[in-house]
Amino acid sequence: MLRVLFSNLGWKLLSLALAGGLWLAIVGEPEMASSVSVPIQYIHIPADYEISSDISERVHLEVQGPTIRVQRMNVSGTAVVLDLSTVKNPGERTFTIDQRNLRLPSGVRLVRAVPSQLRIRFDRRASREVPVQVRFAGAPPEGYRVARSEAHPGTLKVVGPEGRVRRIVFAETDAVDLSAVLAASEFHVQAFVDDAHVRFDGSPRVTVKVVVERIPQTKEQPKGGKKTIRN
Repeated sequence: MLRVLFSNLGWKLLSLALAGGLWLAIVGEPEMASSVSVPIQYIHIPADYEISSDISERVHLEVQGPTIRVQRMNVSGTAVVLDLSTVKNPGERTFTIDQRNLRLPSGVRLVRAVPSQLRIRFDRRASREVPVQVRFAGAPPEGYRVARSEAHPGTLKVVGPEGRVRRIVFAETDAVDLSAVLAASEFHVQAFVDDAHVRFDGSPRVTVKVVVERIPQTKEQPKGGKKTIRN
């Protein structure tokens, strides 16, 4: 029994000393309180739903813990993780930020989060075709006019929260500059919808064909009117 106890005694004492030193280092390390800004990760959004409200990208955390570990939080990939898999119906849902939503270093505690809650609105995903409206920058050169213009494709498919998609009337192209156009011309531009929550289902690239023609000159009536003939 004693032989087993004292075998490799040096290694056992060294291991004990290292464990004790590590414990003292952790327990004896001074603590600090700090405020850090961390990103928010939204995960497991249901396939048939979309977030239709503006959302926060970061949250401020007041934390407390060993000084070194708190100081390393900004480079350790700490984030607030919100699991949205419980969303089953459209409408607003409130999510509370607490220790369960965080990936904090060992020994670091959450004091409070600002904001402490996030209210998010969800809507069913929808899509529809909307017409493409060509936008011009300036007029053609003096003496010319636009005879006709058309966009290809003439419609684009948009996707997003149902309520927001319903409000999209058309997609608008980037401005086409006509200041130097004197004949038929073709432009490749991007289309745009004025709602950050709505996106295109496919490429937003559009080809705009414009035909510019000279304005016909009208004949002026001779000045002085009809001449009077005297006998």
